[in-house]
Amino acid sequence: MGWIEALILGIIQGLTEFLPVSSSGHLEIGKVILGVKAENSLLFTVVVHGATVLSTIVVFWKDILKLFKGLLEFKWNEDTQYVAKIVISMIPVVFLGFTFAEEVKSLFTGNLLLVGSMLIVTASLLAFSYYAKQREKNITYLDSFIIGVSQAAAVIPGISRSGATISTGLLLNNKKDGIARFSFLMVLVPIIGANVKDLMSGEFTNGGGVGVTALIVGFVAAFISGLLACKWMIGIVKKGKLIYFAVYCLIVGLIAITYTLL
Repeated sequence: MGWIEALILGIIQGLTEFLPVSSSGHLEIGKVILGVKAENSLLFTVVVHGATVLSTIVVFWKDILKLFKGLLEFKWNEDTQYVAKIVISMIPVVFLGFTFAEEVKSLFTGNLLLVGSMLIVTASLLAFSYYAKQREKNITYLDSFIIGVSQAAAVIPGISRSGATISTGLLLNNKKDGIARFSFLMVLVPIIGANVKDLMSGEFTNGGGVGVTALIVGFVAAFISGLLACKWMIGIVKKGKLIYFAVYCLIVGLIAITYTLL
């Protein structure tokens, strides 16, 4: 993988991690178009995911600091309850990661038929949430678990993590700004944990055929584009413009399926 391919894939990861269009699905499509072999790009995938985690931390550093301060009070306060909900939301994806890790990895083989089909699923979720009756409800403990199930389902390339979690929250009648914030904060620990687990497994000792320059370029590109996309997505959710992304996912999904069949 050269630095140009790394730049393109890094930008794709950064933008699509936060926009409800599936970063994993777009990365798989990008790899196929650029001729990057899936087995040689696992380390790169881990690195660019780490970059988008860092961009999330930068955007929400005040919220994260507030939550830590609340925890250090050692009281059952608002911040502690919020963290408890985040922990509950992590249960499904942690269970999936420890129980079906190899099965999940096997999905990332450039299967555009799977990606296209799941993008249509994402489009459906976004469309349903757009037309759902909106209310001003705060996220409950049960809501956090259900949203967590949606996050676990998003390990399938083509199902957008942000799209699935935000849509589920909206379908559960939660506040728009509240579910956007929760969606981005709930993913931090699972992604960091998954990245550390992968790096410690020893699978990437040879770099997966990706050079240091390509990794740096991909990281920087994913971080900068992720920073912009994260802020943009918060505004999009507040304005209720998710239907445009539903149309986009439907079109890209159909193109991916048609490309595979032809």
